Amino acid sequence: MSAFLLYLIHMRVDIIIPVYNEEDGIQSFHQKLCDVIDSLPDEFRIYYIDDGSTDKTAERLMELSSQDARLTVVELSRNFGHQAALTAGIDLSRGDFAITMDGDGEHPPSMIPEMLRLARNDYDIVLTQRVEPDGSARFKSGTSNMFYRLLNWISDTRILPGSADFRGMSRTVVQALQQMREYHRFLRGMVAWIGYRTAILPYQQPGRIAGKSKYSLPKMVRLAMNGIFSFSLVPLYIAISIGVLFLVLAVVEVIYVLSLWLTGDRSSLAPGWSSLMFMLLVVGGTLMVSLGLIGIYIGYIFQEVKGRPIYLVKRLSTSASGEKNPLNPPQEPPLE
Repeated sequence: MSAFLLYLIHMRVDIIIPVYNEEDGIQSFHQKLCDVIDSLPDEFRIYYIDDGSTDKTAERLMELSSQDARLTVVELSRNFGHQAALTAGIDLSRGDFAITMDGDGEHPPSMIPEMLRLARNDYDIVLTQRVEPDGSARFKSGTSNMFYRLLNWISDTRILPGSADFRGMSRTVVQALQQMREYHRFLRGMVAWIGYRTAILPYQQPGRIAGKSKYSLPKMVRLAMNGIFSFSLVPLYIAISIGVLFLVLAVVEVIYVLSLWLTGDRSSLAPGWSSLMFMLLVVGGTLMVSLGLIGIYIGYIFQEVKGRPIYLVKRLSTSASGEKNPLNPPQEPPLE
């Protein structure tokens, strides 16, 4: 099919944007987004998910909603986290194609036309891959690459290094995500697990429009743990392997002591407190680590079986009606 005919295929495109305390930059970001999508033939719907902001982000979004009929503003009841906010937008999506991106300017809207071109060429998933400039040694990027290498080593699900939550997804992929209701969410891994035909778009990440990143080190660690413990049982296998190793060492020690008794050479059996304490500390520490890993998995299971919703919606506002109604989307949305 020619490029001209592909361009004539109109799609309903949903753009899902989670925001948290972005009052200073959200209006500039929206203007940049509109500059791109206004030149495209598709029908767009923009979902801003306010993840419990404590500043005037919600007021800024309502101002934008009154000026742009394409906007839907979803205010969550509190800060549920970036992955939950993305899930809220994905649950509301009913378009032919959905794009998720951050509203701080680090995900350039200029990538959207190319993402839609790939969607028209029958790609179900369009992933973006952050490419760092030569000589860049950012701490966040370095630790992120190390994490992806580790996760790809211990998991059967392959995740693209340098990827983020800036991606495009077909209706088929969105429906698959809507069926996946786990509480501890790692959407990058979930999308990779789904499969389907995937394209990769490299990009250089621009700077934030305003403010500083809200993704603190503890939040990054929490997201990394969700990725590791949701997509791999290797930590449990490591704990079991260490236990087997110490069991083998214990058997070797028993055989050694028995051999000394049988040969009558008991001079080597004099008590050695240093070696005894060393073994006690090593074995005790190993047991504590192993029990800790098992405890984390049990904790994840406990939080899953409680069946609490991933997020709660305080208010949903659409510019088409101007209404502000409380809404909690169903946690198992019906498939269309």
